[in-house]
Amino acid sequence: MSWRDYWNTDTPIYVNERHKSSHYAAIAEDTIALIAGSGARVLDFGCGEALCADRVAGRSGHLYLCDGAPKVRQRLVDQLGGRDDVTVLAPEELPAIPAGSLDLVVVNSVVQYLGHAELDDVFAAVRRLLAPHGRLAVADVIPPSVSSIADAWALLAFASRHGFFLAAALGLVRTLFSGYLAKRAQLGLSRYTEAEFLARLAAAGFSARRRYPNMGHNQARMMFIAERATAGAHP
Repeated sequence: MSWRDYWNTDTPIYVNERHKSSHYAAIAEDTIALIAGSGARVLDFGCGEALCADRVAGRSGHLYLCDGAPKVRQRLVDQLGGRDDVTVLAPEELPAIPAGSLDLVVVNSVVQYLGHAELDDVFAAVRRLLAPHGRLAVADVIPPSVSSIADAWALLAFASRHGFFLAAALGLVRTLFSGYLAKRAQLGLSRYTEAEFLARLAAAGFSARRRYPNMGHNQARMMFIAERATAGAHP
């Protein structure tokens, strides 16, 4: 089973509905803060269930929601079906988006589940889709030094702020016995130092910088903002 197969199942990653709704509300607000104008064309790559996508769509010209899990895409269609300003698509359908047409691409909490070759493929696809002054936001990149204990503390702090601390504490205990940790041990997570990730973006033809804060609740992880490098700067 791959990570894509795993995310096509009902996973225990959220401790309760408040956790899930609080997470997606925070990501939506962070995404909206990156949108330059009401006519912007935005792609959320690896969007998950995107429970607050209607808010993002309302602040952009057109929103593309891309996820590799068929069950997730079906939930998105059920949630947002009928909106002509939202398109739900699989990664394999990205070539259907016109080249150079996107103003913002968000790749949040995805990099850790991709191998190096897969990440390079994503960067190549995004570079083709971005408008000349479009931006790529890559968030939740895990540094080698960040442990699962640090992730747990970040979740508990987030839970305390949003009223589900006890559920989060119990959920962390359940996670110890869930399939997620076994899958994480089997498949691993991709980790990068800041310098390594900037170098990978540069090799893919982007000019990038570290951005503070990270999207979402875990500030031990990293976020980067990138634009297409000029032709002369691209290796």
